[in-house]
Amino acid sequence: MRIVFAGTPAVAARTLAVLLPRHEVLAAVTRPDAPKGRSGRPTPSPVAELAEAAGIEVLKPSRPAAPELLSRMRELRPELGIAVAYGGLIPDDLLAVPTHGWWNAHFSLLPRWRGAAPVQRAILAGDELTGVTLFQLVTELDAGPVLAQVQTPIGAKTAGELLDELQGLGGELILDNIGKLAAGGLRRHSQPAEGVTYAAKLHPQDAELDWSEDAETLEREIRAFNPAPLAWTGFAGKRLQIRTAEITREVLPPGSLQPRKRELLAGTGSTALRLLQVVPEGKQAMDGAAWGRGLRGEGLRLG
Repeated sequence: MRIVFAGTPAVAARTLAVLLPRHEVLAAVTRPDAPKGRSGRPTPSPVAELAEAAGIEVLKPSRPAAPELLSRMRELRPELGIAVAYGGLIPDDLLAVPTHGWWNAHFSLLPRWRGAAPVQRAILAGDELTGVTLFQLVTELDAGPVLAQVQTPIGAKTAGELLDELQGLGGELILDNIGKLAAGGLRRHSQPAEGVTYAAKLHPQDAELDWSEDAETLEREIRAFNPAPLAWTGFAGKRLQIRTAEITREVLPPGSLQPRKRELLAGTGSTALRLLQVVPEGKQAMDGAAWGRGLRGEGLRLG
C-alpha cells in the first residue's frame, strides 16, 4: 500500500517504524523543528528523525492547510494516509487526496476521550479500561467512523507504560486493517452520539498536587503525569516532582511529610501515600526513602 504518514512524537515514530518494512511510505508529514533543551536549538521531531534515517521524504508544513503540502500530496498520489499524534487538524482538501482517505489511530475507546491527552485523562478519571480506536478522519475532532477497536485494562500503569502498550496494539491494528482494506473486507460504523468526552491538553500547572485530595485521586494523578509533565509539589521553597507512589493504610495530616528509615510518607485527605521515587529540584530521580533520610527538622510539609 502506498502510504503517507503524519505524526510527530516518539509514540508516532514507533508506529511509523512498524509500517516501513511492510508498506511503501511515500512521505512523513510532521510538525516543524521545535526548540529543545537549554540551548533552545530547533530539533527535528522523532518522526522526522526516523523518516530521514530511512530515506523517506519529510514534509514540515507550518500548518496542515499550507498550500505547498496539498500540492506535494497531490503529486505523491497516496492510496492511504495514516495519522498518529500529528498535532494538527487535517483540512478537507488534504483529507480528500488519498484514494482511501486518512486513518487515525487514537489512544482511547472513542467516543470517550476525544482530543489531545486521552491516556492521561483516562487514568485521571479512574477508568478501568482504555484502548486504541482506528477510525476514518473527518474534519470534526476524532469523530469519524470507526474501523476497529482493541481494549486493555489500565490497572496501575503510568501514562508512559500505557502509551507504550497502546502503541504496540495500534501498530498491529493498523497493519491488520490495511490487510482487510486490500482484501475488500473492511467495515466502518459511526460513533455513538452518547458517551462523548474530551481530553483537554495538559499543562505543567495541572500537575501540581493538592494534598487535601484523597490518596486514590493523588495516586492516579502521579501515574497520569508520568513521564510528563510529572506531578509536583512545593517543598522548602523548591519544586519536588514525584514519579511513583503507592497508597498505604496509615493516616497523617494532609501535606505532612514523614521520613522513616525505609520509607517516606506523605499525608493526604484520606490515607498516606508512600513516595517511591522523587525528583528534587536540580537533581536526578532518586528513591523516596533515600531522599527522606537526608531531611532535617520537625514539621516537614508539602505544598
